[in-house]
Amino acid sequence: MILSAGRGERMRPLTDRCPKPLLEVDGRPLIEHQIRRLVAAGWPEIVINLGWLGETLETALGDGARLGARLFYSPEGWPALETGGGISHALPLLGPEPFLVVNGDVWCDTDFRQLELGREDLACLLLVDNPAHNPGGDFALRDGRVETAGEPRLTFAGIGLYHPELFADAPPGAWPLAPRLRDAVSAGRVAGIHHTGEWVDVGTPDRLEQLNRKLSSL
Repeated sequence: MILSAGRGERMRPLTDRCPKPLLEVDGRPLIEHQIRRLVAAGWPEIVINLGWLGETLETALGDGARLGARLFYSPEGWPALETGGGISHALPLLGPEPFLVVNGDVWCDTDFRQLELGREDLACLLLVDNPAHNPGGDFALRDGRVETAGEPRLTFAGIGLYHPELFADAPPGAWPLAPRLRDAVSAGRVAGIHHTGEWVDVGTPDRLEQLNRKLSSL
């Protein structure tokens, strides 16, 4: 699943008429890079949730065939359902097996196949070195297990493999995923991987411009 329903407030005015996942990175929409990477990793069936300017996103991507994917859409209307509510709303499309979720506004060169769940795990999170906009990090990582306290601190990359059980008894409507993830971490049921390659939270016009400059120089 690619989370794509948000308004992109920090990206305004670029997102006033264009959903953030369609902003171009290295000559093509950010979400197309994500779809291609997911397909290459063996995840061709992808759910995309729709909120802000969702019809624009669906029109641009269609059924995904030209990208080697099969796309399914989970309309939420507006306002959208936040991360937890959006995933929970899409569960009928995602099915009973563990599924990968990627924030629609991240650029990352990870191989999604490295994310794996242990027997009792509810989630496996990709963690990265702390960017300037999140210097305190979100979690610690020790021996492949995510912990709420400890050093060094790392930042959640917005990429995770989740077991549907994580969303058991989820409330209807909009709700954030972070508190439920932290509960699972506290219960010792979350694995983690430290990704040391490229990762950018493409959350502001400045970061978008910096990423384009970097990629154009490669």
